[in-house]
Order: sequence, then structure tokens, then C-alpha cells
Amino acid sequence: MELRHLRYFVAVADEKNFTRAAQLLNIAQPPLSRQIQQLEEALGVQLFERNARPLKLTETGKFFYSHATQILAQTAELESMTRRVGNIERSLSVGFVGSTLYGMLPKLIRRFRDENATVELSLHEMSTMDQIRALKDGRIDVGFGRIRLEDANIRRITLREEKMIVALPHGHPLSATNAMLSLRELVNETLIIFPQAPRPSYADQVLSAFQDRALKPRRIYEVRELQIALGLVAAGEGVSIVPSSVNGLKRNDVNYMQLDDPTLVSPVIMSMRMLDESRDVKAMLELTYQLYEEERIPHVPRTA
Repeated sequence: MELRHLRYFVAVADEKNFTRAAQLLNIAQPPLSRQIQQLEEALGVQLFERNARPLKLTETGKFFYSHATQILAQTAELESMTRRVGNIERSLSVGFVGSTLYGMLPKLIRRFRDENATVELSLHEMSTMDQIRALKDGRIDVGFGRIRLEDANIRRITLREEKMIVALPHGHPLSATNAMLSLRELVNETLIIFPQAPRPSYADQVLSAFQDRALKPRRIYEVRELQIALGLVAAGEGVSIVPSSVNGLKRNDVNYMQLDDPTLVSPVIMSMRMLDESRDVKAMLELTYQLYEEERIPHVPRTA
């Protein structure tokens, strides 16, 4: 059994489909199927219930998956940390979801570049789910997302519980009502949510907020990203629930209003590999704590 067998197996298990897994791995489907069969023969067990649609893991397959993902994550950590210890490279790759650009992230990136001039810093926009996979694969070193995920290989630090607010077209009747709005007042509006894919995402946090209060928007319009949502709001196509940091993006054709429920929040979560103790990751973490302290934004203690 080789590492490539583990990568192939995990890809099929994650995608629940041989065709999609093959596309993800950039190989043809027949060779991928043969590699999985060889793995099962080597182990003497069946890992997948092939008659199930979508593809499902057997109980043995679930056990194997939990350990295979840990081994792959530890391998990526070992490669990354060994390169850094040997000073072969000084680089840091950061993944982020688009909405974090309206908060602390730009300032954090500028400060990190200023204080760590010898580190090559690269930025990659990706969903929270993609960040977790990229961390395990060693493609990024730090991620900034919004979805709460439990993974034994990933350390997560909630930096902020950001309030949700409402974006309304300029001149919308609700803008002239109370200083705050409730979700109930929005159910007859077209609700514009983002991102459309992949899921789960911030869109699901917004939908859950309505569902948890037994509310259902009259119409839901899914779009690719925040800027498109705001553009459609400005055009009068509907309203959108956005993180409060977006309020800093001033537009003459969009009004922002507070929601009356303080529990309506979206977290900003910093993620990294559990065992990654490299100095550049530590420097990013320390600077993040420092900036949040300077801005007096509540965050999780350093022991998190």
C-alpha cells in the first residue's frame, strides 16, 4: 500500500463518485477504479458499497477513511515543516473566503508583509471546505473562513462573531421604518444569498437563520459572490443578509440596516494544521491576535 492509494481512496470517498474523483485527481476513471480494487485486494476487505447511489463507504471503509485522512494530513505537515526547518523556502500560503476581505484580513496581510519581508506570501480565494482540503494537502498553511467544521487534523480559532445586517436597495420602504429590522419583516422579499457553490457556505448560515425561526422567504435567489448580490440589491432585485464588515463598502444605491436579533452572527474562523509549529504560521497567528487586540474586537483567548 502506497500513499497514492490513500489519496485515491480519500478522493473517491469525499466525492462519493469515481468520475468526479478521477477529474479531481486528473486521471482517467478506469485506472482509478483499478487502483481502488488493488487497495481492497491488498487489505482483504471491501471499502465501498458499489451498488449504493451515491457511493457509500462500508463500516470498514469508514474506519480506514478516518485513519487515511490523518496519515495524509500528517504527511503534508511533515513535508511543509521539514522544508521550513531546513530553510529551503520561506513562504506562507493563505486561503480566504471573499467576505473576509471587508474585515481585518487586508490589514493583517499588509502588516505581515511589512514585518516579514523575507517570507513569500501568496493568497488564494477558496471556500471554507476547500480550505480544509488544501490545509490537509499542504497547498495552504492558514485559512480564514466562516463555517464551523470539526476535524481532528485542523486547529480552528474563532476570531470574531460578526453580526449580520441587511442590505436593501436605496429608497426601499423598509429603510424608512424602524432603526432595526427582523427576519420576519423580510420574508416577503426576494432573498439574495451567496455563494451559490460549493456548499455548505455562508448561504447556509443565512438560510438556517430563517429556518430556526420557522420562517421561509418568498423567493430565494442564489448568486456566485457577495459583489453580485450587492449589485442585484442595488438594482432592486431583492435584499441580502451580509456580514456587518460589508458596511464599510459604501454604495449610494444600497442601504444597510441592523437586525434586531443579537444572535444573528457569522463567525470569522482562522484554521491551520493541528501540528504545524512553523515560525511563519506562528508569526501570522501572533499578528492576528495583536491586531484584534488593537481593534478591541472580542476573540478567543490565546489558549484556544
